[in-house]
Amino acid sequence: MNSFNLKQNRTRKAFIFAFSRMDTIKELVEKLQMGDVRALARCITVVENDLPGFEDLLAGLTFSKSTPILGFTGPPGAGKSTLINALVNHLSAQNLKIGIVAIDPTSPFNFGSLLGDRVRMADHFLNENIYIRSLATRGSLGGLSSKIIEVTDVMKAFGFDYIFVETVGVGQSEVEIVGLADTTILVLVPEAGDEVQSLKSGIMEIADIFVVNKSDRPGSELFLKNLHELTHSADADKWIPKIIKVIATEKVGVEALFEAIKLHLSQLKHSAKALLLTEKAYQIIQSRRMKNLNKQLLTKFIETKFTQTEFNLYRIVNEFEKTILTP
Repeated sequence: MNSFNLKQNRTRKAFIFAFSRMDTIKELVEKLQMGDVRALARCITVVENDLPGFEDLLAGLTFSKSTPILGFTGPPGAGKSTLINALVNHLSAQNLKIGIVAIDPTSPFNFGSLLGDRVRMADHFLNENIYIRSLATRGSLGGLSSKIIEVTDVMKAFGFDYIFVETVGVGQSEVEIVGLADTTILVLVPEAGDEVQSLKSGIMEIADIFVVNKSDRPGSELFLKNLHELTHSADADKWIPKIIKVIATEKVGVEALFEAIKLHLSQLKHSAKALLLTEKAYQIIQSRRMKNLNKQLLTKFIETKFTQTEFNLYRIVNEFEKTILTP
């Protein structure tokens, strides 16, 4: 067993021991839906680590209101955390409850999340209306965690007014956020002006709202012009992405951004919501189907077969699925 699996198993056993002395799953869910923050944290831990009872926990969730998920994505250094911090300041002044999920790279030492620039949100740590949770990618591609759908559903059951999800910031591979968020906000900076065309076929296509942060910098007007040309070429029958100029460090443009978010959410069609739920369901089913696939077992199976004279990988895969994976 490699060091990753060994540490993972030790962590899992520690969690199981700890939770065996705490509330039952049913009690946790009841406390969660009564607004108990400690129960929220425990429920997320159960779900994130596949602890015993996590499936019952998820199946037992009920949702008293429709909580929108806002996805914030974009290249590193664009100011996503600073922008979220400014937007949370704006919303907390309205006494709204905000849940924040920040996706971070996985630590090579303890396999937890590297908190990175989460310190920018330190002003909200003691705010009872703000809940911040970091999740590690744990090898998942697409800028998200493999457990993000389940974790955000737990947070929805808690009854937040809005849930923010910030991706890890890896560039064009972050398109997975569109399968999770009701509104996807792409944060860019003027320095990206020369990269607009190269981004066009990647994350540029997933944005519902473009935020040009640090818009007081040189080159911002040209950059805005390029963005307008891209967005106005979109299908007129569909939502035309809004472009918002922001200086997050000075909280300039934050109110305009929130108005654009509310406008997009109000125009979100029933068919679009059904497609979003279908995408979430597809990812959940895909994850569960892959859960029992053991790579080490597959390696041993191939080692016993690849010396055959007429070795065919596709026949071997079919045999593995029928004899090993099929219960």
